Amino acid sequence: MNFDRRIKIAPSILSADFADFGREIRAIEAEGADWVHVDVMDGHFVPNLTFGPPAVKAFRPHVRGFMDVHLMIAPVDAYIDAYAEAGADMITAHVEAGPHPHRTLQAIRGAGKKAGIALNPGTPVEAVEYLLDLCDTVLVMTVNPGFGGQKFIHSQIDKIARLRGMIGDRPIHIQVDGGIDAKTAPLVAKAGADVLVAGSAVFKGGSVDQPAIYGGNIRAIREAAQAV
Repeated sequence: MNFDRRIKIAPSILSADFADFGREIRAIEAEGADWVHVDVMDGHFVPNLTFGPPAVKAFRPHVRGFMDVHLMIAPVDAYIDAYAEAGADMITAHVEAGPHPHRTLQAIRGAGKKAGIALNPGTPVEAVEYLLDLCDTVLVMTVNPGFGGQKFIHSQIDKIARLRGMIGDRPIHIQVDGGIDAKTAPLVAKAGADVLVAGSAVFKGGSVDQPAIYGGNIRAIREAAQAV
């Protein structure tokens, strides 16, 4: 995958119909999704449970493009190979998930995958400063991780802008996750984000039988972000 900073929309399938993931994934890609974002939660690091490696393996045949697996789990290192083997294209771990995030990123790269590091809202941007040379993406959480549908935390806009300056000309994406819709997309894009994770705002009002609504939602977010 060639690097570029064009706006990418990564729908979170946490907001999809759990009984019909295959068709949901195919629908969002057909309607313009750039990446498919898979939120993995363990009920320990965050207060929710979602997808283990077998679920990710089941999603993989339906994803024609890029599958972005966000591990909100601790410990994380022991599960990297399982998610890599399940078919993730990129694995993102939280800087807060363990004492050795540098080792975690090395392990993801060692598994042959693109590597990401994520920051919770209360974590300062400086926490990733010495990790950037091992990163393909930095994910800024704009809600507290664990549940979809939360309100956007505006204090994270400054974090995104500071991160953009820290990255400089390195080929690293800035991803944002939480409360992203057509109103907040321009705020994060102006600050420097280029990969926008959206769950509720993409899937709201649509279904696999009415996928054009997904497409309209994706276009609305993209156009709002590109307008800055």
